[in-house]
Amino acid sequence: MPPRALILHANGSNRDHDVAQAFELAGAQAEIIPLHTLLAERISFTNFQLLCLPGGFSYADALGAGKLFALDLNIYFVDQAQEFVASGKPVIGICNGFQALVKSGLLPGNRPPATNYQPPAATLTFNERGRFECRWVNLQPASQTCIWTHGLTESIYCPVAHGEGNLKFSDSQVLESQIALTYLNNDGSPANGAYPFNPNGSVSDIAGLCNPQGNVLGLMPHPENHIFNYQHPRWTRGETSGSGLKLFENGVRYAGQL
Repeated sequence: MPPRALILHANGSNRDHDVAQAFELAGAQAEIIPLHTLLAERISFTNFQLLCLPGGFSYADALGAGKLFALDLNIYFVDQAQEFVASGKPVIGICNGFQALVKSGLLPGNRPPATNYQPPAATLTFNERGRFECRWVNLQPASQTCIWTHGLTESIYCPVAHGEGNLKFSDSQVLESQIALTYLNNDGSPANGAYPFNPNGSVSDIAGLCNPQGNVLGLMPHPENHIFNYQHPRWTRGETSGSGLKLFENGVRYAGQL
């Protein structure tokens, strides 16, 4: 049996079907389940081998991007989410899902979730230029600890679409091995904070972050929107490199070995 991927759907999520298609192409059985259905039918996370928080605008980004999604995780699913992570199963949060992972405390994952008495270890705040960014970017896999990027050497080319992707830390406790993906210039060199190659101003050009264990990945760009050759913006000119499918193949392959 292929590994089962649970894709959490909150009101406003709009990339759930995109990511489901990516998981299915990678060999998983993808299931999109609304959060209220999980609660009402008491569906257990233990029935699944992968967990995904997709992109979109969950709850219309009320109170901040991903904030209410994060509250759902911490109020209704905290034990299941933490047990899923602790078990070593692959977890991925994309764009709004990344924001929810960070604001719930599941990322960076090197301290307990934030409380009223402890500031969060990191946040994703407004883009440095103060506007929504929708463009294609180059990403460099940067961590061999992260199961999603392990063994990947070629860059990934995919779009970003966000207004709050500027990753900042409250201290310097994030490990270098936790930096999973970084933004690149078009020539393959580090972006070094240069706009528009680093579209949001994230510290150290971080586009994706993993937990110390390496099984939880959060990233702002959308690899699920470049899984077919024809999705490349210059495919009619013969350019098809940089598929994001390899990230999902890594996650599914790892889940199948557990």
